[in-house]
Amino acid sequence: MTNEFTFSITTTRFDENYAPSESSRATTNFANLARGEHRQQNLRNALAMIDRRFNELAHGDNPKQDRYAVELEIVSVSLGFAAESNDHEFPLLEMLDIQIVDLHTGVRHHGIVGNNFSSYVRDFDFSVLLPAVNEAATEPTVPEDFGDLHGKLFQHFLDSAAYQERFALPPVICISVSTSKTYRRTDNYHPALGVEYQQDEYSLTDEYFGKMGLQVRYFMPTGSVAPLAFYFRGDLLSDYSDLQLVGTISTMETFQKIYRPEIYNANSTAASVYRPSLNQQDFTLTQIAYDRVERGELAIKQGKYTEQHFVKPHKNVLEQWAANYPTLVG
Repeated sequence: MTNEFTFSITTTRFDENYAPSESSRATTNFANLARGEHRQQNLRNALAMIDRRFNELAHGDNPKQDRYAVELEIVSVSLGFAAESNDHEFPLLEMLDIQIVDLHTGVRHHGIVGNNFSSYVRDFDFSVLLPAVNEAATEPTVPEDFGDLHGKLFQHFLDSAAYQERFALPPVICISVSTSKTYRRTDNYHPALGVEYQQDEYSLTDEYFGKMGLQVRYFMPTGSVAPLAFYFRGDLLSDYSDLQLVGTISTMETFQKIYRPEIYNANSTAASVYRPSLNQQDFTLTQIAYDRVERGELAIKQGKYTEQHFVKPHKNVLEQWAANYPTLVG
């Protein structure tokens, strides 16, 4: 059963000349930036923001804050059904990989993969399955097995030869904190990640990522105005260098400022007890166009595409495989 699926990886350079391919996920945040009349300026501005923030955080031996450049690649992962001949491959997920270039020495450092993680199956779970379950429910309902298949597929990919031959370390997925939870600042401070926040209970997203085998910690880097959520395997603080962590922070904080400016481009810094809100009015818009409404609409469209081309036609194979795949403990 472990040979039921195969994984293949392709990469695309993400720079100011990037244009989404026909097979790229339209809900991916970087694809959203790369459409429209001002697409190239959008991309150029976003990439400049990433470089500027990276150099601001990586300030050692960098007095002019111009030492480093960040290069990004889109990593597209397809899942193949080994035993089937028709409709046998499905575009499972996409994420960004980072290369850090030291412009003073010419040395290239591999950053952390996982940035801007997106998944067709996750679109299905949150935009199709969950609304359908709650349509007739009298109170908010989350199925007990919600996220099980997605989590097992993700773990299977990380343990696959396709992943391990290409990436030396597990991914780190960095996203916004939840607007449904309250976060409290601690005394713990990390030189790259900043001050740590904690919350009393996990959000639905935290639990969903937990089924992917990922723990979560929340940090607000120096110069940031709100904490970020970091999902990881292993030990976030010791498995990665400060330079690698700065690559993730600078990339994801830039995207968060663009599509969640109410939180990450707010004009005031998160307090010691903090409840993020998209209703915040005191924030500054970036000069980068991002269509948040379109993204939500496309998530539903692609969730339905997943249901039609992945969940329903491969239902028996997926259920049998998931039933035999070991469940994460802990």
